[in-house]
Amino acid sequence: MTAPNKLDRVLEPGDPKLLATGFHFTEGPLWQPPSPEHPDGALYVSDVDDAIHYLVDARTGEKTALRENDGGANGATYDLQGCVVWCEQDVYRVVRREHDGSWTVLASEYNGVRLNRSNDVVGRSDGSLYFSDPQFLMEPDDRLIGTSSVFRIDRDGGLHQAGTDMPHPNGLAFSPDESLLYVSNTRPNPHMYVYEVTIDGSLSNGRVFAEMPYVPGGSDDGDTFIAHSGAERPIGERGGVPDGLKVDTRGRVFSTGPGGCWVWEPDGEFLGVIETPELPANVAWGGTDFKTLYLTCRTSVYSLRVKTPGVPVPGMPASTN
Repeated sequence: MTAPNKLDRVLEPGDPKLLATGFHFTEGPLWQPPSPEHPDGALYVSDVDDAIHYLVDARTGEKTALRENDGGANGATYDLQGCVVWCEQDVYRVVRREHDGSWTVLASEYNGVRLNRSNDVVGRSDGSLYFSDPQFLMEPDDRLIGTSSVFRIDRDGGLHQAGTDMPHPNGLAFSPDESLLYVSNTRPNPHMYVYEVTIDGSLSNGRVFAEMPYVPGGSDDGDTFIAHSGAERPIGERGGVPDGLKVDTRGRVFSTGPGGCWVWEPDGEFLGVIETPELPANVAWGGTDFKTLYLTCRTSVYSLRVKTPGVPVPGMPASTN
């Protein structure tokens, strides 16, 4: 690990533990509290490349397929009724799975125009939802809205374009008091961005919180590689890009990115990069004490124990165990 003297502030001793493997490209981790079926809890995990959404038992790592042909489900959260909300990037929408197993489309177009590729989503304690909708990797003719956006779905279901000043918004997380919204910018100029959140939920004063430069991904300038999406990308991105993120109860920011999971204090002090056996794409808090950090890392899911609890997702169901 990089800078272990600083990461000791946040990590308990021990290496990342493998929970489950055999996926193609894992994303969208979301903790499900203990239940009779999963006494130690479980983790929702999306295999983006296979378009299958799984529930992974937190003790055994056993995988249960919940939904196939899921529209390229990516980021996930809960609404205040405890229903799971997913971004389905391949079919350009945000959906909610109701308690009876039916599906409701929460957002699919803005001002009559189809969305870009909804990527990640986070809930606020007032019931509103925020999701990223980047256009950077889309062909020019497919960029119908004309800009990348951070959108807000208000409590009444209205869709609002909250931020348009990032070329590729990706992961999102609120500070513990919800006065700030952190958003990772994947490309170009990879960095962590932050907005101030007003009482009515609008975003203002967007600015760079921290730089997250690409780590070397190849030997020759100008080289490219084929990303998991099938797109040809610059070789530097093979070492990872800013992606999913979460915040702990002290306001520290944990974001997957180049080389692993990056960690900062809320004042911007960089604590180091948590290295994992495979490159991570997203993170989630879990465990009964919310001191387990789950990382979806390409073909596998790993976990680490931390010293400070993570911020629980608003609307997360209570344990039924």
